[in-house]
Amino acid sequence: MSSHFYAYMFRLRYIERWSLMRNTMKENVAEHSYHVALLTHALCTIGNELFGKSIPTERVVTMSLFHDATEVFTGDIPTPVKHQNDEILKNFRHIEGLAAERLLRMVPSELQQVYEPLIAGSPEPDPYKMYVKAADLLDAYLKCSMELSAGNREFARAKKQIEESVQALQMEELNWFIEHLAPSFEKTLDELSE
Repeated sequence: MSSHFYAYMFRLRYIERWSLMRNTMKENVAEHSYHVALLTHALCTIGNELFGKSIPTERVVTMSLFHDATEVFTGDIPTPVKHQNDEILKNFRHIEGLAAERLLRMVPSELQQVYEPLIAGSPEPDPYKMYVKAADLLDAYLKCSMELSAGNREFARAKKQIEESVQALQMEELNWFIEHLAPSFEKTLDELSE
């Protein structure tokens, strides 16, 4: 039996993010997925340790690893394009569903029950999915912060829009991270070393 699933997952490194923006630092979907997993872990840990929650960190981090898996077929569609109107978004969600089905067919049948909720999502709402969404948003916020601190004003408006989305989430873990940990991302290596 042969499966191309993981070979495709490794190809996420070839899908560039922020394709409509001038970048000082290029980023691909594989890097982004790692960052989102790291930030998901941070948000869950903050929730559990600082706010007394019982978030199943390992399960949520696993969800985050696959949150953009379908982009290996769809590419990274820029947010302004995806959200230009409801019809485009609806069609994109349909294409995303087709991409998820294609990926799932590549997974060996013995493993599909494990990967189906990770790639296609669960049919029932998952209250912990918000941590992945928050981490995805946080990664974009940090990207904007780093680009701006590198002198790239191209990301000024995006950062403002993301800040509004962060406030709308009203998530104490996310707010804590932005207040206490995010400022480090704007520092130079020398400043971090002091």
